[in-house]
Amino acid sequence: MASLQSSGVIGSLPHSLSCCRRGMIRATINMPKLRTGGLSLKLPARDLVQEVLDMGVGLTAATTSHVEKKYESRPNTTLPCVSNVSDPMVIAKLHAMMEAVADRVEMHKNIGEQRDNWNHLLLTSINAITLTAATMAGIAATSVGGPLVALKLSSTLMYLAATGMLVVMNKIQPSQLVEEQRNAARLFKQLHGQIQRTLSCGTPTSTDVEEAMEKVLALDKAFPLPLLGAMLDKFPETVEPAVWWPQHRQRQERQSGRTDGNGWSVELEEEMREVVGVLKRKDTEDYLRLGKIALKVNKILAISGPLLTGLAACGTAFVGSSHGPWAATLGVVAGAMASVVNTMEHGGQVGMVFEMYRGNAGFFRMMEETIESNLNERDVGRRENGELFEMKVALQLGRSLSGLKDLAASSYSSSQKGEAIEEFASKLF
Repeated sequence: MASLQSSGVIGSLPHSLSCCRRGMIRATINMPKLRTGGLSLKLPARDLVQEVLDMGVGLTAATTSHVEKKYESRPNTTLPCVSNVSDPMVIAKLHAMMEAVADRVEMHKNIGEQRDNWNHLLLTSINAITLTAATMAGIAATSVGGPLVALKLSSTLMYLAATGMLVVMNKIQPSQLVEEQRNAARLFKQLHGQIQRTLSCGTPTSTDVEEAMEKVLALDKAFPLPLLGAMLDKFPETVEPAVWWPQHRQRQERQSGRTDGNGWSVELEEEMREVVGVLKRKDTEDYLRLGKIALKVNKILAISGPLLTGLAACGTAFVGSSHGPWAATLGVVAGAMASVVNTMEHGGQVGMVFEMYRGNAGFFRMMEETIESNLNERDVGRRENGELFEMKVALQLGRSLSGLKDLAASSYSSSQKGEAIEEFASKLF
């Protein structure tokens, strides 16, 4: 019985193994199918997207309205937008003007060097001619016959040549021309820097172009390059300050209105008025007085030089005649004196000194007009910023801000006492 059961169990094993094998094969071949519908990504619903878009539009509208209200509360400001970009034509004009100004700087610099060479060469040449003629006149006084005539004639011709050269040199005043070119080069450099700052830091307009053009033309008029026709009078009847800036447009006198704002205050206005008073009474007047003295000395020397060489030529012409001793003395002494006078005038550069005094007086006159132009402006907002303007004035006068205030206080105190202030506004000149 047991054997039958065991055989039955053993017999059933192959059948079960075959069933398991078939099941395993079926499980291997019949893999479960993936359902694509269950694994698909679901996009956000349309309502959610619309809500987010509505929130963005609402935020943009709120920000825009806030900015508009912020700038509407400032009546004198504008919205910073693309329309504030400068006109390309304005920028092109300023660049062209800047190139022209740079070219003028080089022209004045080169011509100034050339005229400085004129001064040195003419001074050396005329002195050499004059001293040589005086030496020949002295030798001629001790000679007889043929050598006397040759020496006398040569000395006379050299004196006449020196007289003509002195007349031309005294007329053009090379040292004064050099000072003019130096000032012109320096002022054109300043104008070049102003145009460059306008292009780099500001928003240029057509008004900037017009102002720059006016400044260029004013400098051309104040410091002309040609000698014939346009040359400045070296011996004017009256001494006036040099003017190289365009005249400020006459602004209306401020009757009433705000006196504060934009860095200005009542105290600052009074301080600037006192500074203008000191500039007029002391600095400008003093340099005009010195200019008159320099002009008078230059006139005397300019007349004396050719006059002495002319007298020396006349004296040399009579050497060997009945007036021989006196003629020889006049020829030698006058020639030596002419050399001394010529050295004092052109070696000492008296013409340059006169032009320097005239230029300094012009600098102070320009400061006076600039300060008065700002004070006469009714609208405080259209003035230059008060604090910046005060600092510029102090620097131009070589003073600190406290020193400028002390100057104004001293001027006010002196005017109240009826006394003249002894202090000058400028510490530089």
